[in-house]
Amino acid sequence: MTYCVGMLVEDGLAMIADTRTNAGVDNISSYRKLHVIDQPGDRVLGVCTAGNLSVTQTAMAMVREGVHLKVGEPPETLETAPSLYRCAQLLGHALRSVRQSIAPALEADSLNTSASMLLGGQIAGGEMGLYLIYSQGNFIECGRDTPYLQIGELKYGKPILESGLAYDTPLAEAVKLGLISFSTTMRSNVSVGAPFDMLTLRRGFLSGDVRRIEEDDAYFNDLHDQWTRAQSAARRAMPEPPWMMGGPRLAVSR
Repeated sequence: MTYCVGMLVEDGLAMIADTRTNAGVDNISSYRKLHVIDQPGDRVLGVCTAGNLSVTQTAMAMVREGVHLKVGEPPETLETAPSLYRCAQLLGHALRSVRQSIAPALEADSLNTSASMLLGGQIAGGEMGLYLIYSQGNFIECGRDTPYLQIGELKYGKPILESGLAYDTPLAEAVKLGLISFSTTMRSNVSVGAPFDMLTLRRGFLSGDVRRIEEDDAYFNDLHDQWTRAQSAARRAMPEPPWMMGGPRLAVSR
């Protein structure tokens, strides 16, 4: 399993993905789940992948080779597609094609072939955007009311984003919330873990910042510790239930 999140706010875009792949308690390894295309001045794209690793890797390879969306048209890649929407179509087509091709063989061995992707970024002349692409090839676009999308093991990090993230949240604050959502997910699910890959892109600048957060990253570990202490302090500061604050107790017969 994995966990990926994309956050699209007024200031820009942030995408974070873990690298852990789990095929059993004794078979844990790391694979990059965030794929970045950075052509300064022309386009910056990030693609996060979750689900069956062979399906997502084959789909990404197909898009790198070029996808024919219509018979007779030249192949397109993420480097040549004219719009972010077209990039989402290419990824959806590749994901659907791969699953249709290999799903019967994998499912015969009771292997789960589900997969999903996040696509975010901006192409010169177009708007910044964020899409969630499903296994079937269809997709949805991120909006202002809920300025984030998640794939993978999303349930543990969702409350953090739901309560703290808004469209007018500064990009640096969004990154902090995203990392806290990873901290809470790691605490609850061993199949999600560092290192994390992150792409940030400020609106109006067609040049992204890509970095890897390792297990010993000082900022992330300090953020994790401070969040844990803040939660404990907030819990202790809350009043106890009034019906448990003393008073007469019922006699218990033995």
